[in-house]
Amino acid sequence: MSEHDQPPAAQPPAQMGADSLRAYAARTRAKANDLAAFLEDVAANGVPAPEATTPWELVRDRRLAELDTQRGHVA
Repeated sequence: MSEHDQPPAAQPPAQMGADSLRAYAARTRAKANDLAAFLEDVAANGVPAPEATTPWELVRDRRLAELDTQRGHVA
């Protein structure tokens, strides 16, 4: 194999880039853990009754209100 046939050596990311990747990995891992815990609960106890859950419309409206508050008002 000649020098031109080999892929370039990997360059380490800049510190800020590496920190961002680690933070993203941690958030993704936390979400995956939450999902796994939910699925394990469903496997052990079955699907919850609709009366025992929060309708998605209510969850959506709450989250939209939170985002609106965080964004602030633009005149």
